[in-house]
Amino acid sequence: MNRTVLNSLLLAAGFIGATAIILYTMGQPLICKCGYVKLWHGVVISSENSQHLSDWYTPSHIIHGILFFGLFTLILRKASLNLRLALSLVLECAWEILENTDMIINRYRESTISLDYFGDSVINSSADILAMVVGFFLAARLPVWASVAIIIVFEAITTWLIRDGLALNILMLVWPLEAVKAWQGG
Repeated sequence: MNRTVLNSLLLAAGFIGATAIILYTMGQPLICKCGYVKLWHGVVISSENSQHLSDWYTPSHIIHGILFFGLFTLILRKASLNLRLALSLVLECAWEILENTDMIINRYRESTISLDYFGDSVINSSADILAMVVGFFLAARLPVWASVAIIIVFEAITTWLIRDGLALNILMLVWPLEAVKAWQGG
């Protein structure tokens, strides 16, 4: 394993560990209150959503990584890959912490169909950060057209199958629309 890869892994592990500690001290459960951890949980409207390793929102976090790579490559062209990764981790970890505050949890409950949402488990947030890292490194290795294709496919699949995705999630947090909320509710 080369030194750059090792440094990237250590950097990601450090950010994930620090965020996990913060989330745990904020009162988020380490794992699902159901008492077990699943690799995948596919029922969106359930108390176990955002409690296991991956779910329908995992593609959104991969998209975060692709977008962060693009953003920091655009504005910091000469910066090292690890600096761009560190900045991406700052944003992703900050979001995971903010997302688990009462302010955002209540916003999800008020403006989306996520009535049972009470925040992410620590293991889910950690896996979400890791998914962002995967997206970041995909974007670093793939041509731009492939990264754009991944974003389009992930958004189309989640919009089609669960009536949600990154774009709809942002819309409903920033500017909730009753028509979208009704459509998402089926």
